[in-house]
Amino acid sequence: MARIVEEPPPSKPAYFWWLLANALALCFAIVSWAVCLDVFGKPEIPRNYEILRKLGRLPVLKRYTVLDVPSGNDLAPKELYKRYFGYTDDQRERVNSLLMRNYLTNFDRPLLLTYVEGDYQVGEVRKLDPKDFFNPGIVIRAQALVKPDDFTKPLPYPVFIEYVFPTDQAEAAGSFKSGDVLSVKKSPNCAAVVHISKMKSDGDPALLLTVIPIAYGSYQIGDAKSFQIEPPGMLRPRAGFPVFKN
Repeated sequence: MARIVEEPPPSKPAYFWWLLANALALCFAIVSWAVCLDVFGKPEIPRNYEILRKLGRLPVLKRYTVLDVPSGNDLAPKELYKRYFGYTDDQRERVNSLLMRNYLTNFDRPLLLTYVEGDYQVGEVRKLDPKDFFNPGIVIRAQALVKPDDFTKPLPYPVFIEYVFPTDQAEAAGSFKSGDVLSVKKSPNCAAVVHISKMKSDGDPALLLTVIPIAYGSYQIGDAKSFQIEPPGMLRPRAGFPVFKN
């Protein structure tokens, strides 16, 4: 009786493996391209910032002066309240991401760039530490003062700012006292909004804006004192805002 011999399964042609290798290489290239776009295009994400730091590709903050800062809106407390207070949580999250990206990339696309103006009464002052967004530096939390009309003295308004100064002269924090009034103007201060949040003031909701000056040089305190503001070096996006966590 003749023995039946099974034929071996047909082997895949050589071009199959060539196509498979090229398909895998194409997928890898697309994934790598997408990852690179995400990492370099969104440095505000703490994970991406750390990757860029390890690669030595961190964006370097430009040393602007009051003469060459990017153009932006300058808003007083009432205008700031009208613009930002009504944001939903989702809107604030999206805008805060864009604001931080703009700051880290030197406002190459000055989208949403807003400079704070007005008079603000100092409440709290402290030096920045290694757990903050950057250090050395100082941060001042102050409340807006607004005149209801031309015949009334300025009254507290539900807009607060965290004025964050990047400076090696952190001892300058002692020059600011609770109750002092800061007069903030686009020129020469150029205090740009980098974060929007809300807080409670005497039990009522209030707007809290974190601002960082982007025009560097001397900051004058009264007639006799001053300190130098310089671009911060290493940043810590993971620290987040607001600076005062309470």
